[in-house]
Amino acid sequence: MNGNIAPNTSSESPDLGSRQSPVTQLPESQFRNGARMIDFILLGICAVVVWLVASDGAWNAAITFVSTLIGGLIAMNYFEPLANFLQTTVASSFEWQHRVDIIALLGLFAFSIFALKTLGEALLPTYAELHGYVYDAARWGCAGLTGLVVTGVVCTSLHVAPLPREFLGFTPERANMIGLAPDRMWLGFVQYASEKSLARVAPDGRKAIFDGATAPINPADPNKGQQVWASFPIKYATRRQQYAAGAIAAAPTSAAPPPTSGGASRNTNPNAGTGGF
Repeated sequence: MNGNIAPNTSSESPDLGSRQSPVTQLPESQFRNGARMIDFILLGICAVVVWLVASDGAWNAAITFVSTLIGGLIAMNYFEPLANFLQTTVASSFEWQHRVDIIALLGLFAFSIFALKTLGEALLPTYAELHGYVYDAARWGCAGLTGLVVTGVVCTSLHVAPLPREFLGFTPERANMIGLAPDRMWLGFVQYASEKSLARVAPDGRKAIFDGATAPINPADPNKGQQVWASFPIKYATRRQQYAAGAIAAAPTSAAPPPTSGGASRNTNPNAGTGGF
């Protein structure tokens, strides 16, 4: 993304349908040729991670998987507060407003894995002797799960990246990576964990759920209860679309209701408040 995009200083809301995007538009044929390029990129990342983790043996593969899983949850819980901090204290320009999220997410993810794996190897320095079949099953099984988690986090990070709404075949509505949709699986797992094993109560007395904006099941009958509207991909897609149009919107329009659970709010972040649980 070039650095020549200027923020919209007009007091009127940006018209994303009619505003000319400063981003270079590729010919339709190039979009067709790259319509599944993101799938090959994600599959390549997954394959490399699986091979590297499996090559480390069953014991280290298990430590790596646990470290990666916990590191991913830590990153998803704290990347928005960290992004808020970076924006207010380090860089607040138009470009950096849209960069700090992916920096915070992947930075926390990488640091958490490194710290947890170092701690795990220090606490468990010895190796358990395993039968050959068990050894291979354990190392490849843990490696496969690690690759799935890493791919899920990386694919999720593309939602918060400073890129156009759709690029290289990546779209928020599509099941990316040949239909496996690792981002959807990861977001669903994080939301499930925030409802179950990592559940907590927000200051307003409601359960703090990741990406857990709630709305009445039946607005005419409050006794029907609330339902959760997961809107992470679509809200960030709106943000990327506004970024490509060179506009900063205080509150992007979305079909989903506004978030009602925890976290700091950032006016350039359509999903502020749902990045933690």
